[in-house]
Formats: sequence, structure tokens, C-alpha cells
Amino acid sequence: MAGAIPSPMAISPGLATSLTAIGTIIDGANDPWWIIASVAVALHGADPGSVGDVDVLLSVADARHILPAIGIELREGSAHASFWSSIFGRWTKTALPVEFMADFHRYSGMAWVPVLPTTRQAIEVDGTVVFIPERAEMETMIAEFGRPKDIERACRLAALT
Repeated sequence: MAGAIPSPMAISPGLATSLTAIGTIIDGANDPWWIIASVAVALHGADPGSVGDVDVLLSVADARHILPAIGIELREGSAHASFWSSIFGRWTKTALPVEFMADFHRYSGMAWVPVLPTTRQAIEVDGTVVFIPERAEMETMIAEFGRPKDIERACRLAALT
């Protein structure tokens, strides 16, 4: 993709392999999609700390099309009590597990709040393009997640300026 920025940070071979797999299977998406959380922090060039999986936000329509094609059963829920998606699926056929989330929400302490980025930055990893929210939006998003590890990651992103 023209205009994609090369990844600013050296990433592990396993993560690069997972990102290439994601970029390949989601290439046919009709709607915008994003990689968020620790991997997005790494792709922005900050130290994300521990990276246990890759979090992908996508539309409900794309999730209904793409996830069954790679053998993922469509279900609602999340891997964490503070988050909920109308479609959630975990793909374990990659070096790092990938969690796909459609209609993703975070719990604010009083209500479920939708999480849908408004910015989209293309990053090239080993010849494959993936998308992340722009740095300021990613910083705000993960700070709002409220977990200690997310707040630390937000601080690391803020330190890049």
C-alpha cells in the first residue's frame, strides 16, 4: 500500500509472522479495522512491555465473513471482564494468539462504552500493511482501559512526543 509507514520498532519474528497472517486474512475486509493495545504501542515505537497476543478491532459484518473462513466460531464476550464484544474470536494458528473483536466495548465503571477508533495509520510489516489508531488516539484509548499495564503503555506513548 502506498503511504504505509515502515514499522518504527524492531519487533519479534513471531509478532511479525502473526501480523503478516492478520494482514493477509483480513485484506478482504470491507470496513476499516485496527490493531490496538500492546502491539499498536510497539508499532508506534514505544516499549509495550509484555505482548501476549494481538488485539484486532473489526466490524460485525467483516467478523461474520472472515472469522468462519479461518475456523473461528462466532460468539460474544471477551477474554477480560472489563471488555465485551458482540463477536469475539481467538485465533491460535499464528505465532501469537490473535483476538478479534467486533462491536467492542470497555466498561467505564458505570456503563459499557463503545471503542471505535476514528483515526487509522497504515504500518508496513514485512511487506504486509496493518492498521493502528494514530498515536494520540491510541494513548487515550488505552489509558481509558484503566488497567495498570494499559496506563503504563499510555505513559510510554506519551513519552514519544
